[in-house]
Amino acid sequence: MSSKNTLLVVDQLKKHYTTPRKWLSKSRPPIQAVDGVSFSVARGETLSLVGESGCGKTTTAKSVMRLVEPTSGSVKLEGEELLSLDNEQMRLRRRDLQIIFQDPYASLNPRLSAGDIVAEPLKNFGLGSSAERKERVQWLFSKVGLRPEATKKYPHEFSGGQRQRLGIARALALNPKLIVCDEPVSALDVSVQAQVVNLLMDLQEEFGIAYLFVAHDLAVVRHISHRVAVMYLGHIVEVADRETLFSAPRHPYTEILLSAVPVPNPRTPAKRILLQGDPPSPANPPSGCRFHTRCPLAQPICKEQQPALTARTLDDDDSLPRREHWVACHFR
Repeated sequence: MSSKNTLLVVDQLKKHYTTPRKWLSKSRPPIQAVDGVSFSVARGETLSLVGESGCGKTTTAKSVMRLVEPTSGSVKLEGEELLSLDNEQMRLRRRDLQIIFQDPYASLNPRLSAGDIVAEPLKNFGLGSSAERKERVQWLFSKVGLRPEATKKYPHEFSGGQRQRLGIARALALNPKLIVCDEPVSALDVSVQAQVVNLLMDLQEEFGIAYLFVAHDLAVVRHISHRVAVMYLGHIVEVADRETLFSAPRHPYTEILLSAVPVPNPRTPAKRILLQGDPPSPANPPSGCRFHTRCPLAQPICKEQQPALTARTLDDDDSLPRREHWVACHFR
């Protein structure tokens, strides 16, 4: 990926939560929610973060936006270090960095009409006159598949899918360059999920928006992503383009995740790989490779040494651009 085309660069991002100490008790170790995550997102690209619950996906996404303050690391948007900006500078930079939340109802102010909700970002930055903002809101409604006359309704008058479209319209209001999608379809019916995902893809194609997409549903991830990053216990263990990751995963954890995807044909036997044991606590993670306590390939070196995320270049077809497959495993 050329530097000119790179929009977001995250380097060694960490977020550790300290737990309060009880009276006359020993201090507790910090919870290492995110511990040294690095990745990049190109302009107009969708990078998905996947992994089981508690692996640090949402914390990573919120740390990138500074909705939670990272413990350390670097987050650069178009080469500008976001973690060094003061509150006012960061507020201005948020025009380029928006978010779609998981819950399409809790993320909307029930006291505001739908039109006011979408117009609120424009008012916050003093953009346009009242008439221009009204025109902009109606245009945004039409772009996300809502009727312009629905601007006078309130959030409780919309269905779940319509509320999520409302959240998308709000995120689009300021023409952002990157939108963080925090499981934007997980609370929706399956039929509505497909509509919202296709809407996001159409908007990306039209406006060139980049997405950092957090999700559990691997079918959705395969449909919308350009690249996929797999997280386990605060670390990224594999990064590859969509087709490579789903057709030829290398990390044992990725193989186990993909084996859990339901097979649509009942006559095709499912090749499930059972994951042994419970995930370790992020307050006391294992030494070495964090997956070694549950990994079928684990050897003594896995307990002693943490594997680096290393690039394996794929040269299977010289006519195609060179692709890189990043894996953090001693044996893959």
